[in-house]
Amino acid sequence: MTYRLFIANKNYSSWSMRPWVLLRALEIPFEEVLTPFEAAGQQQAFTHFSPTAKVPCLHDGEQVIWDSLAILEYAAEDHPAVWPADRAARSWARCASAEMHSGFAALRDECSMNCSLTIDLDTPSESLEKDLIRLDALWQEGLETFGGPWLAGDAFTAVDAMFAPVAVRLRGYGIELGMAAMAYADRLLAHSAVAEWIEQGIAEPWIDEPHEADCIRDRRVLADRRQPA
Repeated sequence: MTYRLFIANKNYSSWSMRPWVLLRALEIPFEEVLTPFEAAGQQQAFTHFSPTAKVPCLHDGEQVIWDSLAILEYAAEDHPAVWPADRAARSWARCASAEMHSGFAALRDECSMNCSLTIDLDTPSESLEKDLIRLDALWQEGLETFGGPWLAGDAFTAVDAMFAPVAVRLRGYGIELGMAAMAYADRLLAHSAVAEWIEQGIAEPWIDEPHEADCIRDRRVLADRRQPA
């Protein structure tokens, strides 16, 4: 039976991006069901497929899995390549994924994902600067410990999918990390599954004003890669 993965706008939905990218990268069959964000912000349509009215949500027959990290773990039960084969690398990858899942609050708040826009971030806040220092150290640790080119070794796994939206944020807000981290971010953006998501996000016909406002705030938009309607 093929998974059904319920997602929202690819241009904005970082959480939807994570399982979608992983399933695509590992060539795990799934049916995509995209429901755009609603202008009122209530997302009533999401209640029809998600018990939390949030995305992503995975359906596998009668089984419903409604959290991004839980979706990755569920997929791993049938597809071991979701996580690294080496136990040390797998443990590290799970820790880093969990940290991404629950941490980096300032990065999420101040740099909402938008595949289409380049925004002048100006000077990062103290909280964001701390997040970026931690991100740089975490990526460098994984790359050095497990030899790259991916965070936990030579194969693209769940931990890379968890950080794919971060690479979009780095490019979108002109954020610079160390040389190794930036090279890794470039590899993420060039990965076929990540690039496909971004391309489709830019091509979407919907512009969600609350998400746009949260991305731009009072900052200068340097570029908009969307084509005029």
